[in-house]
Amino acid sequence: MRAARKGPVFCYNVRMKVSELFVRSLEAEGVRHVFGIPGEENLEFMNSLSSSGIEFILTRDERGAAFMANVYGRLSGRPGVCLSTLGPGATNLITGVADAALDFAPMVAVTAQVALSRIHKESHQYIDVLSLFRPVTKWSTRVVIPATVPEIVRKAFKVSATEKKGPVHIELPEDIALMHTDARPLQPQESAPPAPPAAVLDEAARLINEAESPIIIAGNGVVRSGASAALRRFVQRSLIGVTTTFMGMGVVDSRDECFISTVGLQSRDYISCGFERSDLIITVGYDPVEFHPEYWNPGGGKRIIHINTTGAEVDSSYCGLEIIGDIAGSLDYLAENLAAPKDPSYYGTLRELVICEEDFPEDGYPLKPIRIVKALRNLLAEDDIVVSDVGAHKIWLARFLRPSMENTVIISNGLASMGISIPGAVAAKLLYPGRNVIAVAGDGGLMMSLGELETAKRLGLDIVVLVFNDGGLGLIEWKERMSYNREFFTRFGSPDWVRLAEGFGFRGYRVGSDDRLEAVIGEALSAGGPALIDCPVDYSENLRLTGVLGRLICPM
Repeated sequence: MRAARKGPVFCYNVRMKVSELFVRSLEAEGVRHVFGIPGEENLEFMNSLSSSGIEFILTRDERGAAFMANVYGRLSGRPGVCLSTLGPGATNLITGVADAALDFAPMVAVTAQVALSRIHKESHQYIDVLSLFRPVTKWSTRVVIPATVPEIVRKAFKVSATEKKGPVHIELPEDIALMHTDARPLQPQESAPPAPPAAVLDEAARLINEAESPIIIAGNGVVRSGASAALRRFVQRSLIGVTTTFMGMGVVDSRDECFISTVGLQSRDYISCGFERSDLIITVGYDPVEFHPEYWNPGGGKRIIHINTTGAEVDSSYCGLEIIGDIAGSLDYLAENLAAPKDPSYYGTLRELVICEEDFPEDGYPLKPIRIVKALRNLLAEDDIVVSDVGAHKIWLARFLRPSMENTVIISNGLASMGISIPGAVAAKLLYPGRNVIAVAGDGGLMMSLGELETAKRLGLDIVVLVFNDGGLGLIEWKERMSYNREFFTRFGSPDWVRLAEGFGFRGYRVGSDDRLEAVIGEALSAGGPALIDCPVDYSENLRLTGVLGRLICPM
């Protein structure tokens, strides 16, 4: 188990090192955990961190540290913090930071650097880290003047947490960390998005009242802005059908009569039948990076209302009335100005059309993907957390898991990075130790973050890892067979997952028959301690899913 952290022992009335001021500034921001790996050039920072009330989580790879900070930020709404040394440590962070950029996850990444006296010339392990991070962050800066640390840290957290949220990067050279200053941390100040103009809201209400078959697309911006409750109130009042993006899952209870399904498949997503007939699309907290508008508005002729904290992306398929500002307040205003609710039977027809679970057999071994997803759906409590890796299993989870609460299914769908599930589960369990947390990964993505199993065990975190085991890159093979009617370069070998799990101190399970699935998952969740479940999966069902979606037609 983790040892209790000691409180800060800084002396507040004397000059302090920059490293100490930096850590105190993190404390002022409410930082509770920092994820990363120390190195020679950040030892002074680590020394200061060790005397603080912040818990440092030593990871096995910097990419895992960035994924942990990423998911920590998504779940908490506050920037997660990751750390690395210079050179290879910094470059290893890049994937997780870039993932946060396209998933709009608040994050502060801190990297070390050589002394300023060396950065103008060829030097051991020196690379231009600032330039590397600029394309994948909202802001990338270097501490050069000791007294600027409080402003830099405060700005980093403010920029990161301002919509659209995302990562920022601070570089701390080793000589600057050793300098002294009289500066003191700045205290955070809360801010709220402005209310949109009443005239714009009134025009939106008019469009909604005149529409016969509007549809809502709700995205992760609803989660980031804390507007889920307001969206549910609007839906209850309007009875307008709702779809969600993969990262917006749960913002509306999937059991609600107005919930239709998730969207995101790029080839005639089955929900497109609803979009084809709709005379108004209302996007709420929608990020085009998840589901490009050309897939649901190919001709660019749909009437659109954009409700978000920021303006709409410029796109020929995404033009309409923009309501920019407080999402929750905007939805409540619109709910109060509705003339009458819509006919829910139309959306019920769409919902029945797209569920299509009866088209997929559940019996057989290896296990059918839908069987595994439905077992999770039946066994997990509504506030348990599933962190999905990227692969074919992600498609099945997004379509059939159907959560009832937001932020209970965590999916990377912007950059869509493999390897995020185990680090993400570690972050989720640190935040919510009383909930079940299950990482769902393919055997490809699992190998990309395997070392973080040791991190979970060392921290005493009872996560469960469920492996969709098909011996290959299932999603890429799916695409290959659709495009070329054959597979190439996707097959590989895998270790004995049970023995490997046991080597990490996990309890290892292998589902040996289709009638053992629920019992194995139930035991893994209840027995205590971390566990890994090897689930051999039949991904021939992927092509069946493609076929079923392709046969769906719009109801008249």
